[in-house]
Amino acid sequence: MTRVEASNKAVENRSSTTPVEVVIVTGLSGAGRGTAAKVLEDLGYYVADNLPPELIGRMVDLGESADPPIRKLAVVMDVRSRFFTGNLSAVTEQLRAGGVSTRILFLEASDDVLIRRYGFARRRHPLQSESADGTLTAGIAAERERLASVKTAADLVIDTTELSVHQLHRKMEEAYGGDAPTALQLTIQSFGFKYGVPLDADMVLDLRFLPNPHWVPELREQTGQDAPVSEYVLSRPGAQDYLDTCRHLIDLTTEGYRQEGKRYMTVAVGCTGGKHRSVAIAEALGELLGAGAKNGSGDVVRVVHRDLGRE
Repeated sequence: MTRVEASNKAVENRSSTTPVEVVIVTGLSGAGRGTAAKVLEDLGYYVADNLPPELIGRMVDLGESADPPIRKLAVVMDVRSRFFTGNLSAVTEQLRAGGVSTRILFLEASDDVLIRRYGFARRRHPLQSESADGTLTAGIAAERERLASVKTAADLVIDTTELSVHQLHRKMEEAYGGDAPTALQLTIQSFGFKYGVPLDADMVLDLRFLPNPHWVPELREQTGQDAPVSEYVLSRPGAQDYLDTCRHLIDLTTEGYRQEGKRYMTVAVGCTGGKHRSVAIAEALGELLGAGAKNGSGDVVRVVHRDLGRE
């Protein structure tokens, strides 16, 4: 099959499946392209940085043939990309003619804010060395001039001058979230302290204050997933109060995470070996929070046991 035939076949298949979405993220250096890319990634987009424009269509075709197929692609491009040496309209028109929903996001900010951000980051502007006097101000001015036509062609322009990272996050979700899940992904992970605390834990709960079933002969070989061990752990003095307090603390924290635009949280539940107490409490927390499906708040909760069986 020739390249043309393959392209035509991809277009034919595309028309009968879920539409492919492409968002081209561009704008002034320092205006928030990196943040926008991270938000789109959280919204389910596959993000490619500075992909040459002539390869976008090829990337779409490759994505459709992947397993699972990639239906949402974000391409981040800055002023140094070859993207700005060609015809933006021709690129987008070609994609749209092939049945690809294509949108252009342009990010900008005021000169003084861009200068301040570059000062904080201690980075050199990409066009600073090309300007007449080599100053940051001149580099920003040159970039504005070079990107003027790109801004005109953009479907959405966001000025980040007065926006915090979280405010930009919310604007991006409103513009590109659609039906994509924006709920928080909550992982309850049991572990054993003797094997080390999980490095990606956002919250650590220590169950070593509860009596250890390991010292009960008939429970030693069982795990926190077995009913006798679970009943033993949850019936110890203070266990239910601790469980209810943890559930309340997690609810407060996840609500704050949602407000701040964070989409992932890991609660690490630990005991000595990660076999009895931590497993039982992790399972109980998962049940309280709605593990296995979206709970009442829309969050997706899962329970995993890092060290179960490790002994």
